[in-house]
Amino acid sequence: MINYISGLIFTILLIVGGVVSFTLGMASPAVGVLVGICWLIVDVILASGIQLAAQWERGVVFRLGEFKGMKGPGLFFIVPLVDQVKLVDTRIRAMDIPAQQMITKDNVPVKINGVIFFKVDQPQDAIIKVQDYRYAISQYAQTALRDVIGQMTLDQLLSEREQIAKMIETAVEKDTQGWGLEVTGINIQDVDMPEELKKMMSRQASAEREKRATITKAEGDKEAAFNLAAAATTMATSPGAMQLRTLQTIDGLGPTASNTVVIAVPIDLMDAMQSLARNLKGKNS
Repeated sequence: MINYISGLIFTILLIVGGVVSFTLGMASPAVGVLVGICWLIVDVILASGIQLAAQWERGVVFRLGEFKGMKGPGLFFIVPLVDQVKLVDTRIRAMDIPAQQMITKDNVPVKINGVIFFKVDQPQDAIIKVQDYRYAISQYAQTALRDVIGQMTLDQLLSEREQIAKMIETAVEKDTQGWGLEVTGINIQDVDMPEELKKMMSRQASAEREKRATITKAEGDKEAAFNLAAAATTMATSPGAMQLRTLQTIDGLGPTASNTVVIAVPIDLMDAMQSLARNLKGKNS
């Protein structure tokens, strides 16, 4: 791989070789051309031996087709024309799991897609043991997704996404063991269902909410009835409780002039007055 360091060195050597060839060509043009060609070949070979790997890259070096070792990050050297280097990105990658049509355990057709996060942990294994580790892990993720969803009901699929993602992640790690890859996470993104099923689920959810509202209202009415009965019993058994409640109600009306207050005479007071009137009448007669 030609990088900017090797390109810079190639340019510097090329300029020096051009000056040397031009100087020799002043005396003998044939010698100058020959030196220039030889210098160019040597320049290309030397520049190709200088490699540079970024902080997130590792170089897998092969010597005459045989694995030699790991290089990088930073500047390193290989033997020109003998060594070959493949740079591998070790950062976490995000790869889409294409949407797939599948059947749940309770025979509901769904369409699901997701995303898998992984990184190369052992670059030499990822290069040597797998032809294309990106394509391979994508295929395994799709297969694991179908297998796991086929064992779940629709209700489990909608309510246990994190658990399903963990099961898929475990299955992918098991299938790709020894490839030098580390799966850091799998997420299920969209679950697409038939429109009729969506409408049925919406009606079911609406009926469930209405049921809970009715039950809550009935419980509230029951509790209010108990409280009113207890309050009535307290007022009936406590002398002066009704008069105290009446005074509290009058005080709560406030001093507003527009309020008209009608004070009812207690029945007990009226009975006492009637009894007194009858006694006075009897004495007079």
